[in-house]
Parts: sequence; C-alpha cells; structure tokens
Amino acid sequence: MNIKPLADRVVIKPTPAEEVTMAGIIIPDSAKEKPLKGEVVAVGNGTKDEEMILKPGDTVLYGKYAGTEIELEGEKILIMRQSDVLATL
Repeated sequence: MNIKPLADRVVIKPTPAEEVTMAGIIIPDSAKEKPLKGEVVAVGNGTKDEEMILKPGDTVLYGKYAGTEIELEGEKILIMRQSDVLATL
C-alpha cells in the first residue's frame, strides 16, 4: 500500500471484527461491533506543535467514531489524527 498521510495524521488498518454466532445464527456485517483496535500502516511527519510518536507497526486503540474510513486497493483503512489514538498496546 503506497499512502503517505500529511501532518499529524496516521493510517490504521483495523483488526477484523470477530464473528460470533449463536446457535447457527449468522450476524450480518451491519450488526457487528466496529473494531476499536488496529495496526498503524503509515504516519505523517507531525507538526511543529506536535511531534509524531507513533510508528508503522504499532498496535493502537482508538475511539469508536474516530477517523475517516476509506477503501484503498481493496482494503478498508482509517485515516485519523494522532490525537484520536487513545493508547498503544
């Protein structure tokens, strides 16, 4: 994937949502819980006020509605500001 975020933005690949089935009931994608964990794929250079502390390969936790979800090369990714990341694992 060839993408370079600008300023204090990071690109995150969300971990796949866990499929939980109960007694043979298939849960549709729209009802699955949105994952809140992912892997940092690319980072920007930061800003003069906020240096970039995340790096590619970091596993991070982020807010439920954080970032903008886009599809690039058939993969769903999130682009968000570094400040929207809650923690690293």
